[in-house]
Amino acid sequence: MILKDHPNLRTRLDDAFLLRFLRARKFDYDRALQLLLNYHASRKAWAEVFQDLKPSTVKHVLDLGFLTILPRPDPHGRYILCLRPGKWKPNDYPFVDNIRAIYLTLEKLIQPEETQVNGIVILVDYTGVGLSQASNPGPLLAKKVVGILQDGFPIRIKAVNIINEPRIFKGIFAIIKPFLKEKMAERYVLHGSDLASLHRVIPQSVLPQEYGGVAGRLDMSAWSRTLLEAEEEFVVEFCQPDPLEGVILPDSMVFEGEQAGARGEDSFRHLRSQLYYCY
Repeated sequence: MILKDHPNLRTRLDDAFLLRFLRARKFDYDRALQLLLNYHASRKAWAEVFQDLKPSTVKHVLDLGFLTILPRPDPHGRYILCLRPGKWKPNDYPFVDNIRAIYLTLEKLIQPEETQVNGIVILVDYTGVGLSQASNPGPLLAKKVVGILQDGFPIRIKAVNIINEPRIFKGIFAIIKPFLKEKMAERYVLHGSDLASLHRVIPQSVLPQEYGGVAGRLDMSAWSRTLLEAEEEFVVEFCQPDPLEGVILPDSMVFEGEQAGARGEDSFRHLRSQLYYCY
C-alpha cells in the first residue's frame, strides 16, 4: 500500500517497523497506513520538536528528573511512564523540550514487541505544579501533543493516572479534554493524594517507595542512561532529510492549522483567568 499510494515516502519498510502501526490499529490496514502518514506528518508540522531530535539535546530535561520509566511492568505487562511536571520551571528551558524528551522515551519504549501489544500506562505526579507551570502550555500546544499521542504515534496508552493534582488541575484538564477522544478521556483517573486508590490500579510491587510501593527508591538515572546510550540510533532516525519531501498528503491530517489554534487561544485566555482566580 505504501509503495503503491505513496511511492515517494521515505520510510522504513521492514516488518518490525510496520508491525508497530498494524498492532496499534489492530491490523486495520487503512487505519495503520493513515497512522504511518500521521507519524511522518507530525515531524513536518512541528519542526521545533523534531529537528535534531536526539537524547543529548534533552539531557537537561533528563537530569532534572522530569520523566522516567519504572523498571518493572505492571501485571498486564505494561511499562509505566512516570512524569513529574512539577520538576520543570518555565525559566529553566522551553516546555517544548519536555515534549522532545517524552517523544524520545516513547520511541525507545515502543521497540519491544511486548510494549506494542500490551501498551503502556502513564503516571503523572503533579507535586509542585503551580500557576507558572499550569498556565504555560496553551491550547495549540496541548492540541499538538494530544494529536501526536492519539493519532500520530504507534503506541497504546491504556491508562493515565494522575496523583497529587492541585486545585488548578481542573483548569489544566479543561485545556486538554476538548482534544481527547471519548475513549481516551475515560482512561484518565484522578487519585489526588489517595495512594490506596492508586494501588488499586497499579500494585505496590511495581511502584517506588515515593508512591507507597515496595520497588525501592525512584531512580531517574537508569532511564536517562538508556536513552543517552541510544544516541546513534536516534541520529539515524531523526537527523536525516525530511521523509515527506515531495509527498502530497491529504488535507485532513493531524493538525488543522492556525485557525483552530486561534479559536483555542480565545478559550485559553478565559481559562487562564480562571486559573489565576483558583490559585
